[in-house]
Amino acid sequence: MNTVVDTAALSGFCSGQIRDAAATLWPGEETSLGPVAPSVTGYVQQIEVGGRSFFAKHSLLGVSLVSVMRGSCGSWEKVVAEQTAYAASPTSLLQREAAHLDALAAGGLDVARPAGCAGGVLFTEPVTGPTLADLVFKAPQQTGELLGRTLTALEVLQRPIVAEQADRAAITERGIDATFRRKFNGISGQPYLDQLGTARLEERTRRGIAIVVRQVIARLLRLRLAPALGPAQVLYGDLKPEHVLFPDGPDGRLVFIDPGLQRGPTHADTAKLASRTVLSLIAAPPPEGTTAVLDGVDAFVQEQLRPMNRAMGGLYLRKLLVTWLMDTINITTTYLSAPPGLPLPAHAGAVVERVEAVCTLLDRVSALLMADAEPASSWRLAMSHAAKAATR
Repeated sequence: MNTVVDTAALSGFCSGQIRDAAATLWPGEETSLGPVAPSVTGYVQQIEVGGRSFFAKHSLLGVSLVSVMRGSCGSWEKVVAEQTAYAASPTSLLQREAAHLDALAAGGLDVARPAGCAGGVLFTEPVTGPTLADLVFKAPQQTGELLGRTLTALEVLQRPIVAEQADRAAITERGIDATFRRKFNGISGQPYLDQLGTARLEERTRRGIAIVVRQVIARLLRLRLAPALGPAQVLYGDLKPEHVLFPDGPDGRLVFIDPGLQRGPTHADTAKLASRTVLSLIAAPPPEGTTAVLDGVDAFVQEQLRPMNRAMGGLYLRKLLVTWLMDTINITTTYLSAPPGLPLPAHAGAVVERVEAVCTLLDRVSALLMADAEPASSWRLAMSHAAKAATR
């Protein structure tokens, strides 16, 4: 894939926008820009304003940095020209995210507190402490408990003040199914897959991965058409383990960042937690902790099944597996298509290094689903395939 935007131009523009937004919100205050957090999605930079520390997030046209750099939004000149109007829109991505954080706080959830939003930049107060991903790596035997506590804390999502905000200004573009459909449609999806991994994989490996990815996507396009599982619920929408922090340690309160409120199927938040936990396990297995992590994921999912009858539980498991695979292929292909000049988070680099194991898992579990095996058996086999992928 050809890069149409270089890293220096993108970084200079976004940092300049962050500085300008800080000057708008806090005129006359001394400003000092700090480190940039490696990311494939938004541009995130630490900043001090008048001696106070914030995280500043900048979104280019509401799409990922990878998409902008690869030219999905047109030339850099076009992106810059359109960004001014986009940033001023009350429906821009970060304006909606700021509103989501306010609604969640009003609903009783601990979240990163918004400090201001201007010029397409959202400033939030920093949250320190380990993430859910950190704790799972350090204490694999606590995986099930930690995942369960995360979902329990999110029961506030169904409160009216949160549900009204989700209905008023949903961030549907962060949904798993919406992302999958956008990335792998019949028009732009094929060129994207043709060049997947050209900057990050040896050619023979790249060709093999491309064949598997195409096959898995074709299966998932068929599998995702299964009937809906009950009425739509309010979802957190971007429930990655790194978006859940424990500032007081593993036994303390949970604080959430980067919401993407939307309505969707009840299994979707669970699927993203499972997807990203297993992906982290494959990329960087904890010392002698693979079995404990997967046992925890299994216990977490079994707890969701407990109030369901057998038929409903089977449908839930099947849709959970399909959505898990969709999320994994969404983020893995984003990592593979990132331009070489874009710094990847450590986790993303580890996924690229282990992409053959990831794709083997995707291939085996999607084939299992196509065979229409009994859902509980499919789930057990999927866990077994995940264990093998993590120990390859």
